[in-house]
Amino acid sequence: MTEPMIIHNIIEKETINTMPLVSFEGRIKVVDNLWDIEKAAISLEKCSIIGIDTETRPSFRKGEVHLVSLLQLATDEVSYLFRLNKVGLTPSIVRLLENPKLLKIGLSLKDDFLMLKKRASFNPEGYIELQEYVCAFGIEEKSLQKIYAILFGEKISKGQRLSNWDSEQLTIAQQEYAAIDAWACLKIYHKLEELKQTGDFVIQKVNEEEICTESI
Repeated sequence: MTEPMIIHNIIEKETINTMPLVSFEGRIKVVDNLWDIEKAAISLEKCSIIGIDTETRPSFRKGEVHLVSLLQLATDEVSYLFRLNKVGLTPSIVRLLENPKLLKIGLSLKDDFLMLKKRASFNPEGYIELQEYVCAFGIEEKSLQKIYAILFGEKISKGQRLSNWDSEQLTIAQQEYAAIDAWACLKIYHKLEELKQTGDFVIQKVNEEEICTESI
């Protein structure tokens, strides 16, 4: 008989930094033309559930604002990187975002929707917000990196977060970073659904004072 999984409500940065880095072993498809958008949309419409995330070129000057550069939609095997800075938010992509039968798992979705709507109007349907969903499992953290670390004991690198997502070509490091973020959302959801079905977990509360004492 296996021991139930222990889920901590919070986790400290120092603990995450000791964990091995997450690696994405699936396929990455960069979508930067209309033909590839149609092919990707057709493939994704055959799915019942996907992960979602976005990336935006960072602003380093006051008043400087950029539109969403990248939309990531990931299955368990493939992460599609839609380069919105090159193709825009096309009707095919909007169709995916509005499809209520295609369950989309993400984090901080309200912010993503606000930014995406600056490219094109759409009515989001079929979403689960992980920041709310994890509460039923005692998790109080709100960042993807921390939630993933609690559940899988691995660290999602944030090294490419402030890179130029509008660059002519995405580097391999950028592609892997973007692919992991959307795929990790999906993986978290699968794990939580599995735990919900089996009930094989224990919530263990850790308070801030205990963390500070352990760190001294």
